[in-house]
Amino acid sequence: MFTIMAPVGVAKLRARLFLLFLCLTLRAGMLQFATATIQGYIGDRDMICPSVCRCDEDFIYCNDRGLSSIPSLPPSASILYLQNNQINNPGLPTSLERQLTVRVVYLYDNELDEFPVHLPPSIRELHLQDNNIRIIPRSALARMPLLEKLHLDDNSVSTVSIEDQAFADNPRLRLLFLSRNHLSSIPSGLPASLEELRLDDNRISTIPTHAFRGLASLRCLVLDGNLLANQRIADDTFSRLSNLTELSLVRNSLQTPPVNLPSAHLQRLSLQENALTHMPRGSLDGMRRLLRLDLSGNNLTTLPRGLFKDLDSLGQLLVRGNPWHCGCNLRWLYDWLHARGNSITVRGLTCHGPDRVRDMALIDLTSEMEECEVVRTAGTRDRVGGGGVDSSTTHTPPQGSLFTLRSKRPGLGLPDSGLDYTLSSSGVGKSLALNVKPLSHNSVRVTWSVAQPSSSFRLSWLRLGTGNGMGSITETLVRGDRREYLLTSLQPRSSYIICMVPLAASSESKGVISGDPESDEALVCAKAETSDLIPPEEIEDEDSKRMTVLPLAGIIGGATAIVSLTLIVGIFCWYGHRTGHLCSRDHYTRSNSRKNKTYDDYIESGTKKDNTILEIRSPGFQMTPMAACPPMQPKPLREDYIIHTIFPSNGTGLYKGDNHVSNAGHGTNRGYREGEIPDIDYCYT
Repeated sequence: MFTIMAPVGVAKLRARLFLLFLCLTLRAGMLQFATATIQGYIGDRDMICPSVCRCDEDFIYCNDRGLSSIPSLPPSASILYLQNNQINNPGLPTSLERQLTVRVVYLYDNELDEFPVHLPPSIRELHLQDNNIRIIPRSALARMPLLEKLHLDDNSVSTVSIEDQAFADNPRLRLLFLSRNHLSSIPSGLPASLEELRLDDNRISTIPTHAFRGLASLRCLVLDGNLLANQRIADDTFSRLSNLTELSLVRNSLQTPPVNLPSAHLQRLSLQENALTHMPRGSLDGMRRLLRLDLSGNNLTTLPRGLFKDLDSLGQLLVRGNPWHCGCNLRWLYDWLHARGNSITVRGLTCHGPDRVRDMALIDLTSEMEECEVVRTAGTRDRVGGGGVDSSTTHTPPQGSLFTLRSKRPGLGLPDSGLDYTLSSSGVGKSLALNVKPLSHNSVRVTWSVAQPSSSFRLSWLRLGTGNGMGSITETLVRGDRREYLLTSLQPRSSYIICMVPLAASSESKGVISGDPESDEALVCAKAETSDLIPPEEIEDEDSKRMTVLPLAGIIGGATAIVSLTLIVGIFCWYGHRTGHLCSRDHYTRSNSRKNKTYDDYIESGTKKDNTILEIRSPGFQMTPMAACPPMQPKPLREDYIIHTIFPSNGTGLYKGDNHVSNAGHGTNRGYREGEIPDIDYCYT
């Protein structure tokens, strides 16, 4: 009995277990299906892309669509391209604040008048250039505490429109672009985290000491295209930027590089297109990491010895657009470039003078540089013979400053009245050639040329007296870049001895104008004589003679013109009478190209001529015979015709087809004008 019941109980148990397993399996499948359905729905919802945009995963491209507002965006969007549209401030929906995955927004070249306020707080990079934003409020920037890069180029931001401490709530801001705005000074309250600041093409003219205070992390500073001058930059302005690696001061009004430039980490220095006239010795000291130096587009003629002594890492030297004077003053630079070899690239070091080396590269002046003799003296200066010195090592006077001194001891180093100067209007020395030329009774033009450049010249002139005593002596210091001087306010009918000597650096630095043996050897003199003063009576007589001659010449010229005009008119009238083509106004002739021949309109057009009345109906015209103008010479008998318009009664016009539909309410006479038929003959029925 028990043996029979055991198999039955086992079977029932197996059946129940199978049913339980089946139920569990079905339930798990249903759960998986529901989960997949929900995930698919959410995934489809996340990937909803605006119809006017294009989406590529989390990149949303809505640029160049002509949009005036931002459409609804998928929640997974991280980079928004919204540039080159017409989006204004009302077109920024408040729902943008809930887009917590957005990191980069491109909104440049739109129509924003105010700084946008409804932007996601997760933004790291914001592009707002090419709008019309005027004010930078602190409240709007405070909504983006994670902001790292802000582009505000090409807007209307001014210094006063940046709120105080506007960037105080952006401790991560590393890059700030404010190029091409209306800034007149460096914005205050910039964050200490800033690493790159661009303020080019503004109106900044002054940089005070505290302008960059607290910006120890700044690495790149661009101030191109402003109104900066040396006098309006504080001495220690840039010295606070200890970590600066790039400084650009292009297109300003600097005459020398700013003092106390940061040298520890500077790698790129751009000073092109300024008004640099000289580079002071020591202005580049300590820049051992400098890789690129640009001095293009200035007024540099030479560089002082030792300027590049610390530039061991320099790889690019750009100096084009300067009037370089390639004499022995640049012998040190020639040697320095040859020593560096291929480790440095030089652009634009082309000689502008002297004439024999014009348009030649300094590196190629091997034979010319070998002629330079380097002499080391106690003052350590370069000389060629008895001539010039490295003029850039001295402090040159300001541009345009020529000062004249009356000599208290004229016998020392000045023209000697006891000498007989027989050189007339020129003088030649070892390193200087002088030429003088009287221009009037009280002025003399002085020109000179030198073998080697000099920092300045001492020009002195002496008026010789009638007796043994010496006349008045005057001295002037002339800049070394000048080659011409005009002496004025001289005495008429007087003899002058004019002398010039190039000054060495030591002589000028002392501020003393006195002679020394070396200057006496280089002294070159010439002699000039001013002309007599023309009396006022002679000037008046000459003017009166000119006034009497002018009316007579006018009368003769007028008479000649009248006679010529009369002859031309007479010839024209005789020719017209000779040809005899002056007929009645009813005679029809061709244009000017057919003056000499009368054409038969019908023969020319291939129509057989008939003396009877010719009438063409609907529409048409008729021809009637008329008497021809009597010819000047015998010609075959012929008849001319005049065309009279025939207006048809069916309302159609000439030169119109049967299917032509005219403009409602008015007719047109275009066909008649083209057919050379007067408008007065036209009437629309």
